[in-house]
Amino acid sequence: MTPDMMLYHPACALVVFTAKGSASPYIEYYDMDEAGSPVNPHPLSVREAQSLAKALDTTGQAAKAFLKPEGFLPTGVLHIDPSGNGSVLWHTKPQIQRLHFTESLGLESCEVNLPALVWKADRKQLQLFALVTKAKPKANTPLYHAPFFNFYSNGNVCMGNVDIRIGSAASLEEFVKAWESYFFGSYFSHHIDSHNPVKGNLTSLYRDLMDKGHPFPADALVKTRLTVKDLL
Repeated sequence: MTPDMMLYHPACALVVFTAKGSASPYIEYYDMDEAGSPVNPHPLSVREAQSLAKALDTTGQAAKAFLKPEGFLPTGVLHIDPSGNGSVLWHTKPQIQRLHFTESLGLESCEVNLPALVWKADRKQLQLFALVTKAKPKANTPLYHAPFFNFYSNGNVCMGNVDIRIGSAASLEEFVKAWESYFFGSYFSHHIDSHNPVKGNLTSLYRDLMDKGHPFPADALVKTRLTVKDLL
């Protein structure tokens, strides 16, 4: 308790009655007198039910909270669309990440150097591209295929059996962190539709990165016909 806390008084109460063998409850509405005792019991009216439903409806609050930043806008974020399913476009600098592979590829889970990446995601789908530059991308910055398995040629990621759960009221930071965790926590297994995202053999490239620990070779990336503005 604090000195500034307001004192609340009961104004009304709802009592739910159930009967054995019946799936339909009966609800009575009670007013409260000055002493806080229930008075004037009567069946819950349509108007009272509508008022209660409105008070309990948090859908609007969730929509307003979705993709709202917790503080200053994160430096990597390029674009936010909070409407409908919502989407975010963001950029990550070259980084070292631990990647996981299925046994069929003959690669062990290991930390490797990755290029800068451009991510676009809504609550269900992730699209990912690579950059040859370390600088923050601009609208006309060209995009390259992301150098990973499990990718379609349009940049969409096949997340396999990963259970994607992003809340309807997730903040911007929670949204970005969740997608990066889902992606790097997944297992890479195969090329999709014979799409090879790099020049040469991707498995051999990963083995070389694992053995030598070199920065990701930009000259191994394959350019797409897209620029950043095409993702807006």
